[in-house]
Amino acid sequence: MVSVPRVLLVVPSTTYRAADFLQAAATLGIDVAVATDAALAFKDPLGDQTRSVKVCLEDLEGAGKAIAEFARRFPVDAVLAVDDRAGAVANAAASLLGLPHNPLEALVASRDKVAMRIACARAGVGQPGFEVVRPGDDVSTIAGALGLPCVVKPAMLSASRGVIRVDRAEDVPRTVERVRKILSSAGEDPSGPVLIERFVPGAEIAIDGILDQGSFVTVAIFDKPDPLDGPYFEETIYVTPSRLELCVQKRAIEVAHLAAIALGLSHGPVHAELRISAGKPYFIELAARSIGGLCSRSVAQGGAWTLEELILANAIGRGVPRPGKGAIQLASDASGVMMIPIEHSGVFESADGIAAARAVPGVTGVTITVHRGQPVVALPEGDRYLGFIFARGSTPEGVERALREAHAALGVRITDLHSSNVE
Repeated sequence: MVSVPRVLLVVPSTTYRAADFLQAAATLGIDVAVATDAALAFKDPLGDQTRSVKVCLEDLEGAGKAIAEFARRFPVDAVLAVDDRAGAVANAAASLLGLPHNPLEALVASRDKVAMRIACARAGVGQPGFEVVRPGDDVSTIAGALGLPCVVKPAMLSASRGVIRVDRAEDVPRTVERVRKILSSAGEDPSGPVLIERFVPGAEIAIDGILDQGSFVTVAIFDKPDPLDGPYFEETIYVTPSRLELCVQKRAIEVAHLAAIALGLSHGPVHAELRISAGKPYFIELAARSIGGLCSRSVAQGGAWTLEELILANAIGRGVPRPGKGAIQLASDASGVMMIPIEHSGVFESADGIAAARAVPGVTGVTITVHRGQPVVALPEGDRYLGFIFARGSTPEGVERALREAHAALGVRITDLHSSNVE
């Protein structure tokens, strides 16, 4: 009798991605248990105690031990985080259980942009010139010596939060202080190190891959057709497959893989960001997770394998099916996603035109992820989007057009915090 593989998913209550992972597990015939910071209900004849465990995700040691104890009573083949917030806890539990995981220092480096830059510099990975500054440093002189324009960014935040371009040396001190205030509001140490990097002009791309048995399996390369030149770096459209020359794509994949090796990562999904300047890829950053939010739905559509299915297959040791070898059929057409931007801070009142946006040829979905009356914050202080638009078509150009047309059909109303009439 063949045993059914079982995976424990670490699921923050705030994540968008739980449903996609649960659907992927059902498709692959994988049994699922859940560790979460909120109560979840499961219909299970053996009782909820075999299906879920409640943990505090902010308590890394305690959560890891609680998951490990649960898994010793109800064995699992893998512990997997569904998003970035859960990554450290899942890794700690997998380590205690002797299941595949990344070294702790590698996971820490993937979340700390200063450690990431230093590790990649030592490994000779092509990346922007950088300096690490601390309180009391002459940041204007440091930035001037590094070269302007430059980018000031916090070490510990994600989703472009706190990332600001500066063109003049005299503006750098004020920008560094603004970044420190953003760190404080995010619960991070405002007196910690801050990065100043040389701005790299050119197009930006994202690469999603999976580290599997020592190799880097590329799942998707996303073009970002909207210029990301600052002063803030709000990402909007992702489209795959990439329209870059194949030789440039190959070099970008090599740089992403080298960065993962430099950080010490060896297992599971990675999401890398790179800039292409004069045909040369420059490493920007890499996370030990897959693409965030609901964006994974743009990786494969129309009956192809989903990103979550590939991640689960890797987690239970089945290996990641390679395109072209008969085991997997990635989407042969183009797909994309638009992260609906927050144009200014305030209170979200409404999004009109959703039906018209969904009716645009090629659009496969429009999802608003904030609720009426909820405060929203624009970049660089903010850390989320209003929602997502998905599209699919025969060409990347057609997908991009559909996303832009659907976004133009939306009428988003955000009122000032003090003038909102939401009850």
